[in-house]
Amino acid sequence: MFNKGKIEELNVEIQRLNALVQDLSHFGALGILEVKEEISKFEEQKKSLSDELISMNKEISEIKNSLIETQEIAMLQEVGVYQYTSILDTSEGYSEKIGEIRSSIKERNLTNGGAIRAAQGWTVNGSTAEGAKMVKEFSKLMLRAYNGEVDDAIRTLKPFKAQAAVDRVNKVEQSIEKLGKTMQIEIDDSYHKLRIDEIRLTADFLAKKEEEKELQKEERLRLKEEEKAQKEFEKEKEKLNKELMHHQAVLAKADETGNLKVIEEAKAKILEVESSISGVEERVANIRTGYVYVISNIGSFGESVLKIGLTRRIDPEERIQELSDASVPFKFDIHAIIFSADAVSLEKQLHQELDKYRLNKVNTRKEFFSTSPVHVKELLSKLSTESILTYKEEAEAPEWRISSKGVKQE
Repeated sequence: MFNKGKIEELNVEIQRLNALVQDLSHFGALGILEVKEEISKFEEQKKSLSDELISMNKEISEIKNSLIETQEIAMLQEVGVYQYTSILDTSEGYSEKIGEIRSSIKERNLTNGGAIRAAQGWTVNGSTAEGAKMVKEFSKLMLRAYNGEVDDAIRTLKPFKAQAAVDRVNKVEQSIEKLGKTMQIEIDDSYHKLRIDEIRLTADFLAKKEEEKELQKEERLRLKEEEKAQKEFEKEKEKLNKELMHHQAVLAKADETGNLKVIEEAKAKILEVESSISGVEERVANIRTGYVYVISNIGSFGESVLKIGLTRRIDPEERIQELSDASVPFKFDIHAIIFSADAVSLEKQLHQELDKYRLNKVNTRKEFFSTSPVHVKELLSKLSTESILTYKEEAEAPEWRISSKGVKQE
């Protein structure tokens, strides 16, 4: 802003000098040349200031962009989108790196480790020994206060509040510098950076630990669901085998009596049951086979919110009934069920097609989308050649509809 004002002042001065040139033309060429030289100098100064102003504006623009980016990261941190400062595969990796940093911190806190700097040659009552002792004691006190604040920030650290912890420690470092100004006591920059790195890595470790915990929970649920499916397959196969034995016994007796009609019926039943047994065995062998289901729960999540998942269970509606447990106030409504030889891929493709409609942008393992059954049906028709076993556009939601009528509006 200062440079811009200066340029305006120069413009006024140039105009004044140009006017002066006209007046001086009556008094000889020499005066005019001198004034023109002065004008030329002002023009050069004006150009230099203009270039400087352009450079400053560019720098301001870059700073603003950087600030916006920082604010966006902070905003994402606040809503749960954690930004890792160091990318490692496991929490153990972060733990090892933190261990290395803490070893360095320990070494820096030893005598002459360089964690803190202070004045040299300080005297007390003319004694440099007494002065050195005082500086040493105050340095220890300051370093202890600093380390205590950092340790407390780490002990109470939440991954999404890492920047707040860093800001807190920066302020502590600045305060110690002010308090120790007389003796030139201050925390060494490299040591301070080491402790900041410790905070950021600890935040990364805690976030990764939580992420792993969530993945383990989902894996337990998946294995539990798979175990239920396997038990259902075994139970179904056992039932079919009993039915097969029954028809085989009927066929044996019919062969003895020569009853052709019963023989034909028994053979047809045996083929049918054997086909069913083969189908169950194929589903046991192929872990990708299953049902993709599309359900809603207006009373729990509102209208136009669908959950799209898959199950390998023999009866998919049993799995949907389990989802309607005590964790939600109303039962789920079924909009579509489709059987697929590769239900895993079909579900994944559906989720990808509907990604922009996803409710939870942070945890992509959540299967809720803001869309309509009609839209999902169109996608199913595009992505799969297999027939949709069940389809219903409107949700009945009887419990919610009856309950909502009884709610008094205040």
